[in-house]
Amino acid sequence: MTNKQYTTVDTKDLVTTIAYMIGVRKSIVEQCFDEPCHELLQTLYSNKQATIIRYLCKLRTTLLRRYKKTDNEIRYNLKNLNTLEWYDNENIKQLEEWGIPIIKANYRAEKYMLDINELITKHIEDCKALYPDWCEWSYIRELFVIPHHTNPTALKREFEKYMKCKDFYPFQRYIYWTPYDCGSMLMSDRKFLQIIYGLHHDSFEDSSKYKDANEETKNNIYEFLRCSMRAVIAVDCENSDVYKLYATLKNLNQDELDKIEKIYLYDDHHTTVGWRWLSNFTEIPVEHIVIDRVTERKSLVDIVMTAGVCQSHFAEGIDSFILVSSDSDFWGLITSLPNAKFLVMYEYENCGQAIKNALEEHDIYYCAIDDFCSGNVDGFKRAILLEILKKYLPDILYLNGKELVEHLYEEAWINGTDSEKKSFYERYIKTLSLRIDKDGNFNVEIKR
Repeated sequence: MTNKQYTTVDTKDLVTTIAYMIGVRKSIVEQCFDEPCHELLQTLYSNKQATIIRYLCKLRTTLLRRYKKTDNEIRYNLKNLNTLEWYDNENIKQLEEWGIPIIKANYRAEKYMLDINELITKHIEDCKALYPDWCEWSYIRELFVIPHHTNPTALKREFEKYMKCKDFYPFQRYIYWTPYDCGSMLMSDRKFLQIIYGLHHDSFEDSSKYKDANEETKNNIYEFLRCSMRAVIAVDCENSDVYKLYATLKNLNQDELDKIEKIYLYDDHHTTVGWRWLSNFTEIPVEHIVIDRVTERKSLVDIVMTAGVCQSHFAEGIDSFILVSSDSDFWGLITSLPNAKFLVMYEYENCGQAIKNALEEHDIYYCAIDDFCSGNVDGFKRAILLEILKKYLPDILYLNGKELVEHLYEEAWINGTDSEKKSFYERYIKTLSLRIDKDGNFNVEIKR
């Protein structure tokens, strides 16, 4: 292993979901996206809501491309969509089995186009949960829904625009947008976000949501684990970000992480409640050690963590440690255990160059948890926010909902975007409801 600093790579989670839903041919989807997003694709294949939109979008694109031919076959040869070879009859059958009527008698192409757009508009909201809270849902939704789709003139304009600029549409699949030559819109999440935000004279600034650590960085971590007899992770919770650490664990190969016997969290009462939730989101056993202070001004986390690592090494035979901390004080621990192997995970803004130089000189690998993609940890953040929300419920009538969201994010130590906060407010605060139990007691209920 070397400490060469590798660049990050762009993720493809968003564009994989978009490609599937707009109806890109399955062979092309797998060719372009299966390697980086195999598990996501398997999830999409089995997702009814995403597949409904996929089939409807395939029908819409085919109808646009074969509009006149379809209409002539219906009009003069008494054909219908399910008897025309250029439509996927299996998709039509499946939609109808799901209670979504497609085939109608005495219908022309124009009526079918109106119906399909109406069905897409009706079902697209069911797919909102497939996209992260940090991404502006209205920008995504707009790609699928044609405004004023009941107006034949609006549909005619879209038909003419699509036929004229077909090559500017992603994989020539129809979406609602102002087409221009941007290369491949679905090349990466970064490019996709730049384009859809740019269409709204907006910009997306948080690169941590669409960048992930390079494979070389990940392979160095795997190599460290493969060379270990017994390995654990020791976390200085005072000098680490729980969301970045979770993102790191989530974006590593879970089979490779099986070598890790336990995660030790050395924590203080003054840190975020998020540390208590980590064990619910990883299969690695977690031991959460909360250290009381003798005096309120002095934390003992670093001392107890040092003692804990020594105990693990000498008494339990642990030979390899992944230290998660940006505190240079742990250099003393590392040098005191010459027979143990160490890998250090730090944060850019909290780690000085001196400790990096020392690690470099002693051939100890280090990497930044900032480099791992944080765009796929919404579920973890949401669980913590909802846990904090529960304690506010008894006094909810005396609080301002929007101010409450700000308090929740602050208490959870989450630097949420305006879009994330808006999504949380719409999904959980505005939908709070009053329930009465069998004994007549009122409770405020969170809609999950």
